[in-house]
Amino acid sequence: MTFLCISCYFKGVDFLKAIKAQGHTVFFLTKKSLEDKPWPRESIDEFFFLDHDENTPENLGNIAKGVAWLLRSRKVDRIVALDDFDVEKGAFLREQFRIPGMGQTTAHYFRDKLAMRMKAAEAGIPVPAFSALFNDEEVNRFIASVPAPWLIKPRSEASATGIRKVHNSEEVWKVIHELGDYRHHCLIEQFKPGAVYHADALTVAGKVSFCRVSEYLSTPFEVAHGGGIFRSVTSEFGSKDDKALQKLNAQVMKAFGMQFSASHTEFIKSNDDGQFYFLETSSRVGGAHLAEMVEASSGINLWVEWAKIESAIARGESYQVPTAKNDYAGILVSLSRYECPDQSAFNDPEIVWRIDKEYHVGMIIRSAKRERVLELLDQYAERVHRDFHASAPVPDRPHD
Repeated sequence: MTFLCISCYFKGVDFLKAIKAQGHTVFFLTKKSLEDKPWPRESIDEFFFLDHDENTPENLGNIAKGVAWLLRSRKVDRIVALDDFDVEKGAFLREQFRIPGMGQTTAHYFRDKLAMRMKAAEAGIPVPAFSALFNDEEVNRFIASVPAPWLIKPRSEASATGIRKVHNSEEVWKVIHELGDYRHHCLIEQFKPGAVYHADALTVAGKVSFCRVSEYLSTPFEVAHGGGIFRSVTSEFGSKDDKALQKLNAQVMKAFGMQFSASHTEFIKSNDDGQFYFLETSSRVGGAHLAEMVEASSGINLWVEWAKIESAIARGESYQVPTAKNDYAGILVSLSRYECPDQSAFNDPEIVWRIDKEYHVGMIIRSAKRERVLELLDQYAERVHRDFHASAPVPDRPHD
């Protein structure tokens, strides 16, 4: 069969290799500016390039024209979006050309933070209090009834990009006025202090077949806005939190209509009431090298297994997730003030992966004992902060 894979960010190399290894023809659509990245060219039959990757109606229409030209001489059986920002492109093209897979309505639940909150609340899944920014009266009602502080978030951005924390009505309206015509692309929600968790999963035939729960030690928001060091660690297997989030993640996938894909979903355990609240989800493998951390813990490569799932579904075959290991793993990643930092001083045998990226320092640790992983993460964070750490401000405005 022929797969058209889309990624306007350099990621998904393992997926591309794995889908080719399943015997399929692989077309790959990416940005022209990424042409020289080390893509697995031996696994890609043909490249196609975009000058612009925005998900505007005009640009989506231009992409559809290009795909229509392609389809005149070649057949495409499946479309797979490998990055969060490409989910909309994939869903749009599937509907335009009647290709099986997630359509635009379902895709909105995995891209649009307002749609996903509304759907979760409708399904009885706890979410922080929120409101759209469409109507002045509704915004004022929210401000009057929900205790501050609040977060104003773009509806279709990833990680902490574009999030603004506000503490009173004057700050709220100042940000809204600054947003101008972009206002309806954002929402406001109550800020709930607490521990943030992520569930990285694989869903097959509408059921979660694998899920690994982890806890951020430094949340993406804290790192982006406070210049911290990104860290995450596997949750204690079989613990109350692990069981609760396994169940809650399955409820989210069912409510949102997930049929088959990888997913990355975030929850917060409120300091106020100890309850878990849904924050956001996505129909792709988690970023920030969390896939490598999950693999270190479980032995399961989410990219590879996602490719196998897509192949099995396309062929009408069954899929069985491999048996997962239960090791504990943790990740630490930081910007570095050095272009090529010397990480050789971090030499404990528990290190199983190191980041290879300019102006970055980072590693993944694996151990049978969670306490050992936490111990090393704490030690390394102190050393990295002292000897390497640098920070950069998060963009105030998301890209349009």
